Amino acid sequence: VFFFLMIRRPPRSTQSRSSAASDVYKRQVVSTQSTWEFNFQFMEEEFDYDYFVIGGGSGGLASAKEAAKFGARVAVADFVTPSPQGSKWGLGGTCVNVGCIPKKLMHFAAGAGELKHDQKECGWDIDVKSQHNWEKMVKNVQKHIKKLNWGYKVELVEKNVKYYNKLASVVDKHTIELNDFKKPAEKVRAKYILIAVGGRPTYPDDVEGAAKYGISSDDLFSLQKEPGKTLFVGASYIGLECAGFLTGLGRESVVMVRSILLRGFDQDVANQIGDYMEKHGTRFIRKSTPTKVEKTEEGRLRVSYLNHETNETLQEEFDTVLFAIGRTAETKKMGLENIGVKLAKQGKVITDDDDRSSVDNIFAIGDCAEGRPELTPSAISAGRYLARRLFNGETSLMDYSYVPTTVFTPLEYGSCGFSEEAAFEKFGQDNVEVYHIKFKPLEWNFLPARGDDGYIKVITNKQDEERVIGFHYLGPNAGEVTQGYSIAIKMGVTKKQWDSTIRIHPTTAEEAIGISSKKSENSEAKAGGC
Repeated sequence: VFFFLMIRRPPRSTQSRSSAASDVYKRQVVSTQSTWEFNFQFMEEEFDYDYFVIGGGSGGLASAKEAAKFGARVAVADFVTPSPQGSKWGLGGTCVNVGCIPKKLMHFAAGAGELKHDQKECGWDIDVKSQHNWEKMVKNVQKHIKKLNWGYKVELVEKNVKYYNKLASVVDKHTIELNDFKKPAEKVRAKYILIAVGGRPTYPDDVEGAAKYGISSDDLFSLQKEPGKTLFVGASYIGLECAGFLTGLGRESVVMVRSILLRGFDQDVANQIGDYMEKHGTRFIRKSTPTKVEKTEEGRLRVSYLNHETNETLQEEFDTVLFAIGRTAETKKMGLENIGVKLAKQGKVITDDDDRSSVDNIFAIGDCAEGRPELTPSAISAGRYLARRLFNGETSLMDYSYVPTTVFTPLEYGSCGFSEEAAFEKFGQDNVEVYHIKFKPLEWNFLPARGDDGYIKVITNKQDEERVIGFHYLGPNAGEVTQGYSIAIKMGVTKKQWDSTIRIHPTTAEEAIGISSKKSENSEAKAGGC
């Protein structure tokens, strides 16, 4: 025994690996006597990986690659369960495959079509009656997505991150079971586990035929046959964005609204978006919910719905019915609750400010984490911050205040900070000043039919040097405009500093500077623009 204690086990190579990412937990009895070191390892727990990420979306991939940069041994598992209509896709998650990327491309395609009328007035010989080719658009959109899917796989290989195209579930706090339903399941062990599985569209349980005949945003962007007359159930940003670009592509689009548009966003702005969409061809069925979807003998979809104002049950036929009533976190079948991970009512993982769940080595970010914005950029940032804390000794937490976003409706909407309603609730109506202005972008003046539908709202806190706490923009290039202003808002800009900025002329962004019209004094915004 004494001889055994005198033998020191050769250390494992730690080249390109941080001490925090060690593959072994050790409890040691160490004694030093002269130049001799007695080292007895009486317990050792082996891990296959230092960091195992479940979910290959934007947040999960960003966190995995960041951890690998610090020498951690990292793996990612991603598996797409087909939608009720059979749609599935490659690595990259919702944003790349069935969200932000194809949505923005189709939004652009619709806008390009609408510009035909402007082009004619600009002097171009344009056939404004030319028809849109749905199949060609979808083919090109999917071609770009496949390129991104391949790029993500290449990046993982380059960064030495192991990729499992398998469905992952947790067996215990360190063990993950992986199943591709072709071969026997395998198990791996990891020191830390990140849950970044995102969410999937929700189908209503109380609407007969919803999942059987309806589609969701999981299906729309890869439809091989054009959707025809389409009903969008739900007025979330997904429903309004998709209805907007289908209208722009020349398809009949109808939005069924239970109560309000764009819940969680500034309602003054949301209603202006609805008015604009109606004016440009999208029809709204308000105060109504579907009760049944059935297929007719001709192959169309007959929707029965209840009007909650008149209490009447009405019917209308469509070619496609798309449900956009919300999303559900993909956590229910992962076995998380069996090992003590606490979930919220909708299945989202409850975390602390450190993104840590109720189990100390299991974390969650993105759409599947309770109380977090359902936005790709915030998930990416949160994932990177987490990897730096775990494997590089950093302490910075993700700051979720003043996160900018854009809704790509036909009249684009960019926002950052508090809505008018939320500002009143947080600071008190008497302590909030709302400045606003209507404007017509210069480029819209070629076509007389275009109105002054541009709108900007700047919200300030009167008790804090009129610090800007909310920004809302309706108009062209909303994302580009809002991204710039969001930096100033994040840095705590006051209205005086805001207005001291020199404008870039002629632009739509400049309309936000120097707004003097106060909503408390004049509910109708003054018109600006060139």
